[in-house]
Amino acid sequence: MFGVTILGNNSALPAYDRHPTAQVVTLDQFQFLVDCGEGTQMQLARYKIRRGRINHIFISHLHGDHYFGLPGLINSMGLLGRETDLHLYAPPELQPIINLILTAANTTFSYTLHFHPLDKEGLLVDNPKFSVEAFQVYHRIQCWGFIFREKKKPRKINKQTIGNYHLNAQQYELLKAGENVITDKGEEVLNEAVTIANTPARSYAYCADTVYNPALADKVKDATMVYHETTYLKGLEERASQRYHSTTHQAADIALKANAMRLLIGHFSSKYEELNEFLEETREVFPATDLAIEGVTYRIM
Repeated sequence: MFGVTILGNNSALPAYDRHPTAQVVTLDQFQFLVDCGEGTQMQLARYKIRRGRINHIFISHLHGDHYFGLPGLINSMGLLGRETDLHLYAPPELQPIINLILTAANTTFSYTLHFHPLDKEGLLVDNPKFSVEAFQVYHRIQCWGFIFREKKKPRKINKQTIGNYHLNAQQYELLKAGENVITDKGEEVLNEAVTIANTPARSYAYCADTVYNPALADKVKDATMVYHETTYLKGLEERASQRYHSTTHQAADIALKANAMRLLIGHFSSKYEELNEFLEETREVFPATDLAIEGVTYRIM
């Protein structure tokens, strides 16, 4: 399963039982925490997401609504006896903040925390099953977006025809890569006879906080799903620009220019209690839009 679960969908001030930004991306057995606003660990518990499965945390920028929940979360992981390494990707200024908190409390962890400073665009994690890339967005301070990509072989095994052969794991991988194989008995197995074309690999692009900039569309080109902030409705473009945020129509325009399949919108200003108008306005430009609602998992497909 490839999907994103929303833990927080509000902007800086918690309001109307909406929380600051946090999301969990799930790709099969892997889970990634993206941003960690105040109350994130409570939201993890509320929606029964096991924090022990999270081995990678990505912090987009150092405005408090995107990382104030992090010190509490990593401390709780230690109190619960975590032993698995934890990888934290964040602007470099976060490392001394974390160190100061730990030093002041004389805290030592039961696990190893690896800090990876974000200082350039490009590949952050490369795994046989997935990759994660960073790209810069356009906010008041340095801010990063992230793209999660699944990896797929070009072919997949046809279960109806493969049963005629006795193959090992390495031979299966060669077939999925599009090659023919020779069995232990010397028999050639033609790729086209036992495989079919695989479905396209999917991707999820998280655009963090950003002012409207058409250049962003090129960075998330052809993503299966794009998350883009809509702090304000379309009538407040000037305010959005002044505060380095975006509106409904601006987010939709990015998704349209990027040729995205779906758009997820969030980071709603606390000036709005009701969110239906956000959805209506965004769908005027990009119909395949959903509101990022807390507790909901959106499948990337």
